[in-house]
Amino acid sequence: MAPAKYQKPPQAPPLFTHTPDTVLEQTKKLIARSRKIQDDIVKNVTPEKATFGNVMLPVAHDDNKMGIESHILGFYSAVSTDKALRDASNDAESIMDKFSIEMSMREDYFNLVDAALKKNENLDPESKRLLEKNHKSYVRNGLGIPAGPKRDRFKEIKDRLSEISIAFQKNLNEENGGLWFTPKELDGVPEDVVSNLEKGTGENEGKVRLTFKYPDLFPTLKYASNTDVRKQLFTANENKCNDNVALFREAVILRDEAARLLGYSNHAEFRIEDKMAKTPKTVNDFLGDLRERLAPGGIEEIAKLRDLKKQDVESRGEKFDGHYYLWDHRFYDRLMLEKDYQLDQNKIAEYFPLGPTIRGMLQIFEELFGLVFVEVTGEDRNKISETGKGNDIVWHEDVQVFSVWDDEGEGAGFVGYLYLDLFPREGKYGHAANFNLQPGYIDENGKRRYPATALVCNFSKPTPKKPSLLKHDEVVTLFHELGHGIHDLVSRTTYSQFHGTNTVRDFVEAPSQMLENWCWTPSQLKSLSHHYSYLSSEYKAAYEESSNGATQPEERIPDSLIDSLINTKHVNDALFNLRQLHFGIFDMTVHTPKSHEDIEALPLSETYNKLRKEISKIDGPEVLSSTEDKWSWGNGQATFGHLIGGYDAGYYGYLR
Repeated sequence: MAPAKYQKPPQAPPLFTHTPDTVLEQTKKLIARSRKIQDDIVKNVTPEKATFGNVMLPVAHDDNKMGIESHILGFYSAVSTDKALRDASNDAESIMDKFSIEMSMREDYFNLVDAALKKNENLDPESKRLLEKNHKSYVRNGLGIPAGPKRDRFKEIKDRLSEISIAFQKNLNEENGGLWFTPKELDGVPEDVVSNLEKGTGENEGKVRLTFKYPDLFPTLKYASNTDVRKQLFTANENKCNDNVALFREAVILRDEAARLLGYSNHAEFRIEDKMAKTPKTVNDFLGDLRERLAPGGIEEIAKLRDLKKQDVESRGEKFDGHYYLWDHRFYDRLMLEKDYQLDQNKIAEYFPLGPTIRGMLQIFEELFGLVFVEVTGEDRNKISETGKGNDIVWHEDVQVFSVWDDEGEGAGFVGYLYLDLFPREGKYGHAANFNLQPGYIDENGKRRYPATALVCNFSKPTPKKPSLLKHDEVVTLFHELGHGIHDLVSRTTYSQFHGTNTVRDFVEAPSQMLENWCWTPSQLKSLSHHYSYLSSEYKAAYEESSNGATQPEERIPDSLIDSLINTKHVNDALFNLRQLHFGIFDMTVHTPKSHEDIEALPLSETYNKLRKEISKIDGPEVLSSTEDKWSWGNGQATFGHLIGGYDAGYYGYLR
């Protein structure tokens, strides 16, 4: 039970009670309301009388209200267990996108915005920015093109790009492929991973099924001693979503065409113009400089890893072929940490059970930002739900809800709601991300509307013998995404358009990346840690059984393990950053063609794979082939949701 002062938030949490029908009905209502507001403005306001207050402000207030419902209508596509509801959510996103494109090209309303801007009113800074930014967005969204066939073509492209984005992400979310292996083939993979895999029947009797979800994929690539198994899994994962190959190609070609219609040389020039970097040259110079500086370190790291592989392969009586492959890297990177730095990631994970780790992270954020996080459970959920039903304020039984408050020193006011959805399930978004559910803003009556934000992740599920245990890199991921969530919660803006992570794209990762540093601070690692055997008598007994009666370890992670972990922070760091650099350079390559004909002719899969080899220097399947199509072995770009979901000509923002 939460303390009394935290039991009555001034705003109820959102409801997740939609059906497929109501999702589409509500979408149409929102659109009808928004269209009427703009219609009324155009009908009743002349350019001579146009001001911020009678042209932009009513639309801004409507945008605020729309965000309260529209974000959730689209969110179901990423989290719902009901395929019909996910499909309706995707349809709703498509309808809203088309409406947004239509409104962004509405010339009669733009003429009033233009007139209001020219009045040069004395506005507060945020209102002035809203007017200027929206004025510019109309030009960038097609109204800078003279009315006629070219503008019509631009709108066709925008509509199609919206369809591609939704279909691309849906394919990733719905992906449910996998491979069958015998337990023997999975030698080395932790038993708690193998024991939770689907058991085969019929022709797969005696086998288990590995999916491409993170809790299956990464431990297998890290621990499977069978090279062929790692190769099969790595290659299959690169080809897990080949329905997206044609969509990706169509997207980059259409983006280039649209940019050229607007008068830009390429899509990157269009996208980067209103970011901090301003020009593609700035970005390419930055990436090129990083590549030059990182390359020697990467070559040195590969040489050491190749030597380690040689020792390992020959110790098993096998012949070493001299190559260090993409499917080797997670395995030998892990082995190097164990052999040279005595770092056992599984041992470290024992100290980071998910529940206590989250509580520890929230405590850090409480201290940093003067916040209080109160988990809402049981009867308290019923009390704050508008329907009186606690189940209505979550979309799945696994979801945790927190009410978030300023602490006493900050005034003890309400901040918003934080949701955690942490385990994989069919149809769910497959990576780790933060989703705004409802933005914060000041309404037309001067009252603050509080935000709601959700972390959607895919950590290993708990078992009867072990809770969900986080590897250190998963602790970093959780801290990173929680950083986005905190950014969303503590934001204070008048307009929802600027709320939270709605910043320039090449800044949006910076706060989370800075907060990751807490995961490398000895005192914070110590305070975050809590050995899982102390969580319950059942877990203690299971630990004793699995460790052959070994003495129960310290409750907090020992200093020796912390030292080992921190000493490895920069081990193989060049290769890690070269991997990120590959993504960033591929992104810029496909978005800065010299001509439209060049992007139409560019072989995307071959380019993706060649760039990876040229940048990282790690061998792929191409070295095992002598055919002309040896670079076409995988379609990694078809799994790269970032480049379709908003980071196009922007992935460089991760490289800081």
